[in-house]
Amino acid sequence: MAGNLWEYFALSINSVANAVLEGACERVIVGELYCDIPLGLYVIRGENVVLIGELDLEREELPPQMTCVSAAEIRRAQKAEREASDLKGTMRKRMEFLDLD
Repeated sequence: MAGNLWEYFALSINSVANAVLEGACERVIVGELYCDIPLGLYVIRGENVVLIGELDLEREELPPQMTCVSAAEIRRAQKAEREASDLKGTMRKRMEFLDLD
């Protein structure tokens, strides 16, 4: 998922990147809004892992203009962003006949 960050305490990660995460939390970011959604215990198959690393907890991770919102608000923002993207795609398809290139 684009725009998402998971924070967790790793209980186990094996040689093929299968991971068991405790206290997993998904950070969903939409524009300048974000929400940390607790996931609890999470198991991820290694074939789905692209990158795994350690965060520097001493470093400020979010720009100051970011606003923390509720899970319901971030879902509404995601829906609005998805609808705007779909509308843009629809409008682009309708305008193809103009051949603006």
